Amino acid sequence: MSLFTHRAYWRWSAGVQFARLPATMAPLAFTLLTTATTGSYRLGGVLMSVYVAAEMVCAVPVGRLLDRVGPARGLPALLLLTAAGYVVLALAADAPAPVLVALVLLPGIAGGALSGGFRTLLADTVDDELLPRAISVDAMLLEGILIGGPALVALLDLAGTFVPLAAMAVACVAAALLVPRGVREHERVESEADVPPARLATYLPWLGCAFTVGLLLSTIEVAPLPLVQRLGAPETVAPVVIAVLSGASIAGSALYAWRGKTGDPRLFLAGFVIGGLTLAGGFGWAGLLGSVALIGACTGPLVAATSVNLQRLLPKNRRSAGFSLSFTVQAGGFGLGSLAVGVLPLWVTPLFGVFAAAIAGGMLVAKPVRAIGTMSVTP
Repeated sequence: MSLFTHRAYWRWSAGVQFARLPATMAPLAFTLLTTATTGSYRLGGVLMSVYVAAEMVCAVPVGRLLDRVGPARGLPALLLLTAAGYVVLALAADAPAPVLVALVLLPGIAGGALSGGFRTLLADTVDDELLPRAISVDAMLLEGILIGGPALVALLDLAGTFVPLAAMAVACVAAALLVPRGVREHERVESEADVPPARLATYLPWLGCAFTVGLLLSTIEVAPLPLVQRLGAPETVAPVVIAVLSGASIAGSALYAWRGKTGDPRLFLAGFVIGGLTLAGGFGWAGLLGSVALIGACTGPLVAATSVNLQRLLPKNRRSAGFSLSFTVQAGGFGLGSLAVGVLPLWVTPLFGVFAAAIAGGMLVAKPVRAIGTMSVTP
């Protein structure tokens, strides 16, 4: 079946985009809310930090819970809890800061494993042959969500300060209604003890790829302004860097989807190494835009190859936790990269991503990709 006529996939895709939308809206929505109620944006930053920390800490434990009850049954409940968290936060907007910090934990805890749960359902929604293409198309749609989320908040804020949070709750409810039903979810005939956990070394190369994506992307997405100022350009040019990154990412994912093959992730890691070194070198506009375009073009294919190979390695009854761990590792890389941008010289920060890409590539050289690609799903 062609992916573009695969009704189950597009239902899954609609659900996961609605589930992702609140997280992309949250930074600006929290900032606008606290600015309107307290006169300062700083509390919004604190709320976002607590929200992200709760997601990262709880992603794997909540993912294990999803594995036990089944993501098709557990995701709607988590999504409704997340929606309730946004509603409560909006209703208590005038409460003292400690109360708001406590309340933001609910959507953070409940939302931490949503991406892992939806990714697990994708494995039961499309056949293995369509999986690389399905992940690539999803990566293209994700770019639109990342751009559209903050823009939607700015538009909805014109109707009222609490409207963006209400829209975030509505998006969660819509995602809950769109969770795929009747997918061929794996049979739980084995007890949890029957499937021994694999050694960390089995997954480490792919977790390294996920970490590298977050680490190197943050160098660009957090620092477009200093990157253009280093070349003597005004701050109004900074969005060009993000536009080139997003455009190249969409083009790379589109080409990867058209090919429909997993590909060798070492090729994309090599692109990260070359792009990161060029970005650190500061070789004028050609070096800046060329390195950003190369990194963007390799991002979607590397994410897809990592996801496909992780699916082949993870036991079926541990996929939600495994994918949640992968997304958490990627977010951790993004956070560390953002911190590096804030405290280190600009030319140094891309080198961390280069180093991480080289290590991940080295681990994949030690364990050939072709062999990994044909391993059993049960380590």
